[in-house]
Amino acid sequence: MASIRKDIAVEVGADVAWSVLRQVDQAHKAFAPVLTDCRMEGDARIVTFAGGMVVKELIVDVDDGARRVVYAVVDGAPVHHNASFQVFAEGDGRCRIVWITDVLPHSFLEVAGPLTEAGSTALKRNLEARQA
Repeated sequence: MASIRKDIAVEVGADVAWSVLRQVDQAHKAFAPVLTDCRMEGDARIVTFAGGMVVKELIVDVDDGARRVVYAVVDGAPVHHNASFQVFAEGDGRCRIVWITDVLPHSFLEVAGPLTEAGSTALKRNLEARQA
């Protein structure tokens, strides 16, 4: 199994970051412009990427106590995809978001890697813009 781990230092409080990430139906706002659309179908969200790729992600868990969201791609290119975001307080007005993604086949890293990198940058920028 191939894994991607991103540690994202963000200059906003953990409560602010969590209030955005827990809104799983608003992912297109948190990750703009990487994601351009998001809609819910039951417990799954359908996300559209800027390049036109559309993916169905099952929302596995939204844990307010742990500030953690878990989701899995259930209709898309990877054979296996499971990911989580978790928000950790890092002091006054700062937090760290840990984004872990596991995928199969390993070759899917060629797609998931750049998307995760772009998503991390977009998330940081969009969260920090809320404080400006």
